[in-house]
Amino acid sequence: MTVPAPNAKVAALVLAADMAGTFLFAIEGALAAIHGRLDLLGIMVLSFATALGGGVARDLLIGAVPPNAIRDWRYPVIAFAGGGLTFLALPLVQRIPPEAIIVLDAAGLALFAVAGAEKALAFGINPFVAILLGTITAVGGGTLRDVLLAHVPSVLRIDVYASAAMFGAAVVVAGRRIGFSPRTAGLAGGLGCFVLRLVSVWQHWNLPRAF
Repeated sequence: MTVPAPNAKVAALVLAADMAGTFLFAIEGALAAIHGRLDLLGIMVLSFATALGGGVARDLLIGAVPPNAIRDWRYPVIAFAGGGLTFLALPLVQRIPPEAIIVLDAAGLALFAVAGAEKALAFGINPFVAILLGTITAVGGGTLRDVLLAHVPSVLRIDVYASAAMFGAAVVVAGRRIGFSPRTAGLAGGLGCFVLRLVSVWQHWNLPRAF
């Protein structure tokens, strides 16, 4: 079956969100590797996995093969650049306040949620699954990072995170369904995800638990 290609405006939006999210999550992956006392190779591997794992999963699931992370040389270059810069500028990076890291993480989460949902819709995926794919794009890399570090994935245990990505993706899908342009829907969804994530950290919101 032939998979429909996204139009130029959607493709440009997805590319911009993907690239920005890739760089932010590459830095986050490198920091996790450094905290895990990995060597330079481990830092690069975690940067790549964190930055591109979710996008690869999304592309494989919607049939966009080979995934952009493999087909487009800019993705691995950005991921490795983020990891390399973090390694080389570690004294400066370590001075970044934890609050700033949370803001950067929320920005990356929002960018990937938007990119995932928009690309899924552009490939003809139904709205509900497009929301799930936006969420997978946003949290897939972080989940892979935690698995490689032998940690319980943070998406399963920390305050509102995957649900913030899902909310942002849902706003994108709803916006497109009621006729918003890709840019407007993307801005609304990204802002919704970003704000929800930061407010949840500030207010210590958590999903219900069984204990």
